[in-house]
Amino acid sequence: MPQIDAEGPPQHTMLETSGVWPFVSRRVHSEHGRVHVWTSRQHRKGLSRLDIPRIESFFAAQSLNTWIGVVFAIGASCFVVASLMSLFPGLAELSVLGSHIDAVYFAGSIPFTIAAWLQLFQAANPNATLSGRTACRRVWFGWYPKEIGWLSCALQFAGTVLFNFNTFDAMSPSLNWWQENLVVWVPDLAGSILFLASGYLAFIEANHKHWAFHPRSLSWWIVFINLLGCVGFMISACFAFTLPSESSNLTVTISTAWTLQGAICFLAGAVLMPFESAESA
Repeated sequence: MPQIDAEGPPQHTMLETSGVWPFVSRRVHSEHGRVHVWTSRQHRKGLSRLDIPRIESFFAAQSLNTWIGVVFAIGASCFVVASLMSLFPGLAELSVLGSHIDAVYFAGSIPFTIAAWLQLFQAANPNATLSGRTACRRVWFGWYPKEIGWLSCALQFAGTVLFNFNTFDAMSPSLNWWQENLVVWVPDLAGSILFLASGYLAFIEANHKHWAFHPRSLSWWIVFINLLGCVGFMISACFAFTLPSESSNLTVTISTAWTLQGAICFLAGAVLMPFESAESA
């Protein structure tokens, strides 16, 4: 995170900081009489126009944003397809996937995790200061809980790992109701909570306050749409609890419908990511 050089006369003077407590997601500083604005999201995604050094990953930062968007889109597309086949069984009968709907969900959870890790890796590796000092080694995961961007990505990554477990376990045909709740619903609920927390942190990171409306900002649309997707997954998990008696078709339909809504939102947000990079280029 950017800091003021404490050695000798300061080359950078902090003028203003803002963000939702306890995080700082925006800083205004002066450099040799020129005023610059730093934001957490722009910096961690390599979209900042400031000449602040950062550790590059396997790809340039903006290229990595495109890869993250593509891989997220693949995972979200799998969830969209699986949800549609669940809601409209006729589609499953017409497709080559047949009754393997749970396998499609599991397949979609893998790209989700890969993209979430790429995003976490990206967030762990800016580590630059306004004084020009920067770490010289890559960090694969990092531990920066005081940085709002890193924390958002870490929670999302943990949530995707839980979705890996719950979608894999859902493929087992021999689970009774309490086993299904234990190995399918509990990870689903916990992962959805982590997704919701991650989505809200990303929203306040981009807007520097609890709520903002900036329809002309592409970044605002991305974080807002993703937050709606997190809400959809959360509602879906609340309706996915299995009772000792057979779950009603209405409850299953509601849960699946909200999964579809969430997946569509994540797909839309992923598609917009490359355009965010192009806009800041």
